[in-house]
Amino acid sequence: MAINNDKEFKRALLGMNPAKLRLAAAGFIDSVLALSTDPRVATAVKVAKQAEVGEAELEMQLRSVQAAALASYTQCGKLCDWNGQAGHFVAKAAARCVEPLTDGGAHSVWEGAMDARMARTCEVIATGEGTENNEAQVQYRIVESLLNS
Repeated sequence: MAINNDKEFKRALLGMNPAKLRLAAAGFIDSVLALSTDPRVATAVKVAKQAEVGEAELEMQLRSVQAAALASYTQCGKLCDWNGQAGHFVAKAAARCVEPLTDGGAHSVWEGAMDARMARTCEVIATGEGTENNEAQVQYRIVESLLNS
């Protein structure tokens, strides 16, 4: 199944089971993980990818990555730079891959995808390379791969 726009992307997310949704969310973060310097974010993504992860471990990682997001938000309020803002959005996205996936989880994963896109946009602004953002295309390929596996 080829995904070419956000409407198809959202439809695909709605059709995924919670395990694949969690992997999709982790994949979205993998794509922008280098924009975060907080090790709690990388740990949360690693845990989210585990097939046999328990709810208690996910809850512990959620609390940890939420603390990372709060810390980065607080720093951005004082010494805001675009790279720091990118790290904040990566941390927010990471919370989506370890939080409980209620109501199927597609909405939460969609929000994580948007946070990952915002992180990439912040990076583009920080580097001054322009405003083209291909992160959506990367996400489409991640979901396509999971649907075909």
